Amino acid sequence: MENRLIVSSSPHLHKGESVSRIMWMVAISLLPAGVAGVVIFGLNALWVSILAVITALATEGILQVLTKRKVSILDGSAFVTGLLLAYNLPPNVPIWLPVIGSFFAIAVGKQVFGGLGQNIFNPALVGRVFLMASWPKYMTAFSRPLNYDALTSATPLASLKEGKILENISYLDLFLGKRGGCIGEVCILALLLGAAFLLIRGYISWHIPATYIASTAILTYIFGPRGLFSGDWLFHILSGGLILGAFFMATDYVTSPLTRKGQIIFGIGCGLLTAIIRLWGGYPEGASYAILMMNAATPIIDRYTKNRVYGTRPL
Repeated sequence: MENRLIVSSSPHLHKGESVSRIMWMVAISLLPAGVAGVVIFGLNALWVSILAVITALATEGILQVLTKRKVSILDGSAFVTGLLLAYNLPPNVPIWLPVIGSFFAIAVGKQVFGGLGQNIFNPALVGRVFLMASWPKYMTAFSRPLNYDALTSATPLASLKEGKILENISYLDLFLGKRGGCIGEVCILALLLGAAFLLIRGYISWHIPATYIASTAILTYIFGPRGLFSGDWLFHILSGGLILGAFFMATDYVTSPLTRKGQIIFGIGCGLLTAIIRLWGGYPEGASYAILMMNAATPIIDRYTKNRVYGTRPL
């Protein structure tokens, strides 16, 4: 009699999802922000995005061939990395900048560690901070949105950092993207549409984004420019790359904690670091650096928040 009672190693439950499907769903969720970036800034934003994505795909494929690994450029991970890097760039950067940034993101941020699933840091953010350290002049040169000449080309956070009074920009302007900034971060409405898609489909959970945004808001409200509890927390939520980072980069499966408790700790840590950099650091934006620093803390967070093994008693 044939033995059909064969038990394989866990996990034994499967939702029918795959890495490729998840990555392409994330890419789809990012499209509204990309379309908004092109509408707001013009075709330069489109070319930056295309160059970043093509370079990411080409770099991944070439390095996988050279290292004699399976070529997996169609799994969507390199596409998402290139797209996220482009969204973190000003729309008027030289055409070579997204090329170098994408190459560095894939080669150093991902493939050096062994490829997808083994990288310690979010590759797109690795590429961004490399570009920021190498060519800060280009990375902080922002153009005005099309058809909004009355608005400053500087980012709202940069203007606030310089002590300027922002009388000509409203919360609605910030929400709709009528401001200077990076391609994919300015239109909060488009980002929230993509984030809602991921949340509804169950590809991300609320734990990291909610705690990240809430902790940033609380701290920037408490430590305001005119004393305690005088900060404009809504301005800080709608400005910079907080929404893009909270929903699309801090939630990266590979570089964020596994457990819900760990994700809450991770989100609070991101918010704390973002607020510290924005309020007291020399750089007006802190989301990228905050997420990368918490990526480094993820292994120790996982170690101390791991779930109890089923069937055992806590010590």
